[in-house]
Amino acid sequence: MKRRTRSDRGPNRVWGYVRSAPGTYVWLAVLFVTTVALHHMSPHFEQEFLRRHSTNLHELAENPVRVLIASAMWIDGGHWLPYAVLYTVFHAQAERWLGTARWLLVCAASHVLATLVSEGVLLLAIRDGVAPRSAADTLDIGVSYALAGVMAVLAYRIAVPWRYAYLAAVALVYGLPLAFAPTFTDLGHAAAVLVGLGCRPLSTGRGKAWNPKETLAAIRD
Repeated sequence: MKRRTRSDRGPNRVWGYVRSAPGTYVWLAVLFVTTVALHHMSPHFEQEFLRRHSTNLHELAENPVRVLIASAMWIDGGHWLPYAVLYTVFHAQAERWLGTARWLLVCAASHVLATLVSEGVLLLAIRDGVAPRSAADTLDIGVSYALAGVMAVLAYRIAVPWRYAYLAAVALVYGLPLAFAPTFTDLGHAAAVLVGLGCRPLSTGRGKAWNPKETLAAIRD
């Protein structure tokens, strides 16, 4: 039998990691394709295209299901590589831990509910004259709400007291923009974090919480 060399084991481990989180990497592949497509559009066409695939108030009123799905398949700004890192660090870990079905449920709940909260508050602001009517067509596209929800639910993967430090970091990332220069998107991110924390029942029965102290001790041994 042919022995595997170290050079063979590296790619095999990477492929094994990808296969263990199929939903994450299929989604990431879709985002890569759509990002390449955006780079081949003219600036004017890109803006109009994204507007029609955005969960703005106008599109939500016309076809809510279509835009809620479509908006999760595009990245506003066209930078794919940072999302590849974030998906590997957070989405892949959550999918491996929760299983694909539960992970997908967290993603969908965070994306949909956070969108409805942020756009609902925007609608009230327009009706009260706080925001202009043109804000009804403001772009609201991307995958950040689902990412925020998954980052939050991963807190239950970490043992106490390390969990509190992780939660504090998540609160800083999403709470500081909301505290100092809030936008409706920032409100959506905060809502997504709360949705993710509310998904705790999905984490039951998923094994022992990860303890960084035990991991460090094992490495030293």
